Amino acid sequence: MISIENISKSYGERVLLDNVNFRINQKERVGLVGRNGHGKTTLFRIITGEEHADSGSVIIPKHYKLGYVKQQLDFTGDSVLNECMLGLNEHEKDHYWKAEKVLAGLGFSGDDMQRHPSEFSGGYQVRLNLAKVLVSDCNLLLLDEPTNYLDILSIRWIERFLVTWPGELMLISHDRSFMDRLVTHTVGIHRKKARKIAGDTEKYYSHIAREEEIYEKTRVNDEKKRKEVEQFINRFRAKARLANMVQSRIKALEKKEKKQKLENIEDLDFYFNFSSFNAKQVMSVSDLSFGYSNDNILIDHFSITIGAKDRICIVGKNGKGKTTLLKLLAGTLKPSAGEMHLHPNTETGFYEQTNIQSLEDRRTVEQEILSSNSQMERQQARNICGAMMFEGDDALKKIAVLSGGEKSRVMLGKILAKPVNLLLLDEPTNHLDMVSCDALLEAIDSFDGAVIIVTHNEMFLHALAERLIVFQNGVSVFEGGYQTFLEKRGWQEEDEPEQRQKNISNKNFDGNKLNKKEVKRRRSEIIQERSRVLKPIEERISQIENLIEERETELEKFNESMVQASHEQDGKLINELSCSIFNCKSAIDTLFSELEEITVQQEEKSRVFQEKLDVLENESMTDVWN
Repeated sequence: MISIENISKSYGERVLLDNVNFRINQKERVGLVGRNGHGKTTLFRIITGEEHADSGSVIIPKHYKLGYVKQQLDFTGDSVLNECMLGLNEHEKDHYWKAEKVLAGLGFSGDDMQRHPSEFSGGYQVRLNLAKVLVSDCNLLLLDEPTNYLDILSIRWIERFLVTWPGELMLISHDRSFMDRLVTHTVGIHRKKARKIAGDTEKYYSHIAREEEIYEKTRVNDEKKRKEVEQFINRFRAKARLANMVQSRIKALEKKEKKQKLENIEDLDFYFNFSSFNAKQVMSVSDLSFGYSNDNILIDHFSITIGAKDRICIVGKNGKGKTTLLKLLAGTLKPSAGEMHLHPNTETGFYEQTNIQSLEDRRTVEQEILSSNSQMERQQARNICGAMMFEGDDALKKIAVLSGGEKSRVMLGKILAKPVNLLLLDEPTNHLDMVSCDALLEAIDSFDGAVIIVTHNEMFLHALAERLIVFQNGVSVFEGGYQTFLEKRGWQEEDEPEQRQKNISNKNFDGNKLNKKEVKRRRSEIIQERSRVLKPIEERISQIENLIEERETELEKFNESMVQASHEQDGKLINELSCSIFNCKSAIDTLFSELEEITVQQEEKSRVFQEKLDVLENESMTDVWN
C-alpha cells in the first residue's frame, strides 16, 4: 500500500492540489475522478516521481513496485515482442508467452509481433507501452485513460484482464462504465482536495452532491442566524443593563467561523441546435462500396435507410472502416460504388477525431466558432464559448495554446454554431472528462434529429443505440439495442486474442470451451439470479433514500422553527424543538448507517455475479498469471 500525505501543488497562482491525503490499501482498486485540468494526471506523476509536489510526501514501502504507462514513446527493442518483453521481471526474462498473451489481447497479430515498433501508428505504439506495464507484475498499476486508442474488443479484453489483476490498481478514465466495473473505491479531486469513498463513481458523486447541499443549507442558516445576532447587537448595544448579554453575543459571533459560499464550478452544459425537419428519412444508402486499394476493400455493398430520429451506433474493431463509413456518410469521402441520397433539407454536423488539426492556430476560440456560421452574431458565439467552458477572456485564447481536450470542445462548439438535423460523431468522448461525457450523453439524448456515432464507450452504447452498424465479418445493420446485440449475436472475435496467442506460442491451454448456446443459457441463468437477489436490496435502498429525504425536510422545518422560537425567547418551545431535532438527527444517522451497510452488501453481491459472468466469458484469462 502507499500513503499520500498533505500533497500540495501549484502552477504560479493556480492551485491544483491543496493538502491532499488518502491511502491505497492492499488489494484496493481505486478510480481517480475529477474534471480535466484539476490535477489527476499531475497526481499520478507526483506518485511516480516524474513531478515534485510543492509540499507533502508520498510514502511507498520498500521493494514496492509501481507500473505506470508513460506518455512518451521511446522504444529500444527491435520488434514489438522484444520491446514488450523488456517489461518482464528479471526472473521472467524468457517468458515470451506472457508478453504474447497481452499483445494478442491488445490487438497485435503474430506477424505484428515481429515488426519494428516504429512501423505502427501512434495508437498502437501507446498500446505497446501499455502492454509493457501489464506484463511487469508491479504491485500498483497506474493507468491514465487506458481505453484511449483501444477498440471495443480490446477494451473488453483489458477489463477482463484487470478483473484478475492480483495487486493494487489506480485508474483514470472518462469511461464511467469501464471504471465502475473495476473499482472498489473512488477518489475524487474536488475543490483542490481529495475525498476517498468505498464504492463506484455514482456513489461518489451522490455523496459529494449531498455533502455540498448540506453545507450550503447550513451556510444559509448560519448566515441568517448571524444577521439576527448582528441586529440584536446593534439594537441593544447602547442599553447598559443588557451590556453583558450584548458583549457575550459579540464574542460568540467572533468565535464562530463564517462559512464561505462555495465557488461555482463550471460544467459542460450545452444542447445541439435542431434544424426543423418534417420528412421521415434524412438519408438512404444503397450498395455503398469503398476501398483504399483493390486489396483493401473496407465496405462492400452496404445499404441503410436513416430515419429522422434514428440513434445509430457504429461499432467494431479498429481499422475495419468505422471512421471511413462516417466520412462517406458526411460526404468528405467519395464511394467507389453505390448511391447515397440525402434529403434536400438535411443539415449535417460532423465531428471527427482528427479534425482538431483543421483548427487555425492563429484564431481565437471565438473566431473559430464564428467561422462555422457566417450568420451568427458575436454574442451568440460568446454564449457557445461559455457553454464549452471558455468564459470571459478564455474565449479570446489562441487555438495554438489549447490542450487536446480544449480543442475537442472547440470542435463541438463549431457544431453547435449552426442548426443541424443529422449528427455524425466520431469518438466524441476522447479528451473529455467523466462529467463532460455525461453532459454530452444528455445533449445527444435530447437532440430531436438523427444521430450516427462511432463509439467504444459501452455506457453510450447501452444508453443511446436503437440500431447498430456492426463491423464484424464485413459490415451489417443490426436492428436493436446494444444489450440485445450482446445477447443474440455477441462479439464473435472475443476469442481471437486467446486463439492468436495459442497459434503463436503453440502452448496447450486446458480447453473444453463451452459452445455458444451453453454460454448464453448460463449467462441468462446468472442474470436472472442476479435480478432475483438484488431487486429487494435495491428497493430497500430506494426506500431508505426516500426516508432520509423526508427526515432532512423535517429537520429543516425544525431548524426554522428553532430560529423563530429563539427570536421569541420561547423556552418551552425551544426545549421541545431541541428534543425533536435530536431525535430527527439520530434517525437520519441510523438511516445513513443502514444505507451504507446495505450498499456494501449490494456491491458485494453485484461483484460476485459480475465475477461469475466474467469467468463464464473467459475462463482462460487467469492463465496469464500461472
